[in-house]
Parts: sequence; C-alpha cells; structure tokens
Amino acid sequence: MEKSYRINEIFYSLQGEGRHTGRAAVFIRFSGCNLNCPFCDTDFEDYTEMTAMQIIESVKKWNRCGFIVLTGGEPSLQADEQLVSALQQEGFYVAIETNGTRPLPCNINWVTISPKTPFINCAPALAKVRADEVKVVFDGIHDPAPYATLYGEAYLCLQPCDTGDAERNSELTRQCIDYIKRNPHWHLSLQMHKMVNIK
Repeated sequence: MEKSYRINEIFYSLQGEGRHTGRAAVFIRFSGCNLNCPFCDTDFEDYTEMTAMQIIESVKKWNRCGFIVLTGGEPSLQADEQLVSALQQEGFYVAIETNGTRPLPCNINWVTISPKTPFINCAPALAKVRADEVKVVFDGIHDPAPYATLYGEAYLCLQPCDTGDAERNSELTRQCIDYIKRNPHWHLSLQMHKMVNIK
C-alpha cells in the first residue's frame, strides 16, 4: 500500500519570514505537531490523506516558481526522502521549517530551524540537525545567544513574538532591534505576510 501523508493544506504565496522573505513559494502544510507552543497561530489539526503522487499533482501548476516549503505543524513527523525526491524531480528546491527536535530527510535543500525550547517543556533542538537558517522567536525574556553558539554557521534570524497585543508587539520589536544592534550577527525577521495581509 502506498504511503500517505496528512496534509492540512497546499497553497501558493510569498515566503513571509526569514532569509527567503518575499520569495514566491508553494507551501505544503503537514498536520500535527509534537509541541504545543502557547503563541502558535496555525490551525493544523484538519487534514486530507494524500499520496506523494497526489501531492505532486497538486503542486505541478506552480512549478514555475521552483520553490517549495514543507511546514506545519511539524513536517519532520511525516516528510521523508521519497517525497522530497519526488518534489525535486519536478524541479523544486525544497525547504523545510522545523522545530529541530527530530531528524530530517537528508536530501532537503534548505533547513530552517525555529527552536521552541525557551517557551515550553520540550527536548532541546538537536545539535546534529543541519541548519541553514535559525529563526528564533524573540520574547524579550529568553536570550537567543545559545542558538548562535549552537548554530553559528547558519543564517541567524530574530523574529519578534506576535502576542496579539499591538502595544506589546511594538515594544518587543523595539527590543529585538536593540538586541540585533548589539549582536549584529543576527538579522531581523518580520512576519511580512501579516503586514501585507497575504496568506
């Protein structure tokens, strides 16, 4: 029996965060997560069972953009080398956004780790997981410095936490900018998709 994946949604938009901000991308959102972060703004409980071939058929119409982001939830719970290879054979550069607590398919092109250890009681991000980019949610309380030590070779992003309170968000953004000015190996990541009101 062919393997199926629990897919919450597949959509075409612009990458709103991190190193690839503004780049057109096909997003494959996997259902389910191994963490329960208090600030999570993603509904990923609903899903459709899809085979790799069904996923390929769904994304083919956007292959001109050449960029796919596996996201979630936590995509490492399901994404595997077979699916990644199938997407690459269609001409896609495949990125993944992960919390870094689980091993990843070794053929992923770009790995973004967004560690959540400061916010919940969970295993730390795995040092052995390759990271091309590390995107840390900045809450003004937890120091991001350990991630710069752990993933110093990666592109380092700080993203102000979206608390749902405009005044608090503004203060966190100011603090985040001040932190980056003192620690210029970090880069500011804003949720551009929320600012311009796109999915």
